[in-house]
Amino acid sequence: MADPKGFLTTPRQDWPRRPVGERVRDWNEVHAPGALLPIVGAQADRCMDCGVPFCHDACPLGNLIPDWNDLVARDDWWAAAERLHATNNFPEFTGRLCPAPCEAGCVLAINQPAVTIKNVECAIADRAWEEGFAGPAPPDRLSGRTVAVIGSGPTGLAAAQQLTRAGHTVAVYERDDRIGGLMRYGIPEFKMEKRHLERRIGQMRAEGTKFRTSTTVGRDVDAVGLRARYDAVVIATGATAWRELAVPGRELSGVHQAMEYLPLANRVCEGDLEASPLSAAGRDVVIVGGGDTGSDCLGTAVREGAASVTQLDIYDRPGDERDEVTEPWPTYPKLYRPSASHEEAGALRTAPEAAEDSDARLFAASTLRLTGDADGRVRALHLVEVDAERRPRPGTERVLPAGLVLLALGFFGPDQGDGLVAGLGLELEPRGTIARDAGFATNVPGVFAAGDAARGQSLIVWAIAEGRAVAAAVDRHLTDGTTRLPAPIGPYDRPMRA
Repeated sequence: MADPKGFLTTPRQDWPRRPVGERVRDWNEVHAPGALLPIVGAQADRCMDCGVPFCHDACPLGNLIPDWNDLVARDDWWAAAERLHATNNFPEFTGRLCPAPCEAGCVLAINQPAVTIKNVECAIADRAWEEGFAGPAPPDRLSGRTVAVIGSGPTGLAAAQQLTRAGHTVAVYERDDRIGGLMRYGIPEFKMEKRHLERRIGQMRAEGTKFRTSTTVGRDVDAVGLRARYDAVVIATGATAWRELAVPGRELSGVHQAMEYLPLANRVCEGDLEASPLSAAGRDVVIVGGGDTGSDCLGTAVREGAASVTQLDIYDRPGDERDEVTEPWPTYPKLYRPSASHEEAGALRTAPEAAEDSDARLFAASTLRLTGDADGRVRALHLVEVDAERRPRPGTERVLPAGLVLLALGFFGPDQGDGLVAGLGLELEPRGTIARDAGFATNVPGVFAAGDAARGQSLIVWAIAEGRAVAAAVDRHLTDGTTRLPAPIGPYDRPMRA
């Protein structure tokens, strides 16, 4: 540790965001450009270099956090980048999108604000690109073995990069017209500008990874035929089967899934469309679902010029501090964490039905029904307040005006409509995910499954960890039963819980 007393003398300081009034007028990232590097060295100095660093276990990638904190504090950016990339293929993604379970496991967080691990990680990753520390790393020789990776989200890309660097010939199949999966068309531009994604894709192309876009395996390409052409197949299609809202009025026009809405806004940013056909401009928007996807819809609707935006969360408002009985350190606690989108909605008072101090969320709110006009267009959402058991509280029914209702209720497994699962005859778990053994292998020889398609909906850091781990399993399958690739997690590992 560079400063043994840094955690005592330096308060936590997060990467500042641009003013709300400025950032809601564009789609650029919400953080102030250039404002991270001046503060990150002192923030890295707050790391205590613990004898038992629980941040390692809280992070499924096993990131060497104290190591690169110390190196950043000493201004050794090259070595910090080496340590960071040793465990994480895409730290600029996680540094912007991960909710940072590592910070919940920081020993300093027992009685002080945690080290800004996520900010330090992002600073290292960005500096690595600026200084030329993140060049392509092609293999010295090819193995002669071939692998098809289906899906180009964080799991698929991590698996493909690891296997390419191990010397195998890898082709990534993506059903959309661009590479990136959820990071491309699900994550809004204001959370992560797509130039970061394009940069990694360029790196992977230079290393030898091949990409096949606009190709749905099971429909455009026969799944069995694809398996026959490659020595191994990795299924990393994500959990794209969305959960539905089973209430009267669901069939009304103007009620859409979040993943029908968000990709169109991203396509506007890509230049494919002048305006989204589902734009929130001038409409009263209600978002059903209190998670990150709902928050992404919120920030998008604000930027599109919605007349009002309200987000419904069926759970009670979380507390501001950790409950040491139910969620003791170092587990990841459920806390009241306003996102940048919530900050924007609160400052702009987008939810007139909410309390004065609200960030546009209504907590403990359950949808009863949707009603519309004579033309079948949604016009109102009827809700009721519920208790912790989701039982309605009498006399709490309310009606919200709604010209656009977005459903952000999560996902439960891979989409089975493309023919991939049925075509290969893959076995499924009762919850709809792809079944696999302790080595990530499915019931079909040579076919492996990783990421949300097999784990279920999870975090980007778990997705990358799955991609690295399945790559090690595939490499072992293709060689003599050994591998030099790291496997940070097993298929049955789960986040730390009380």
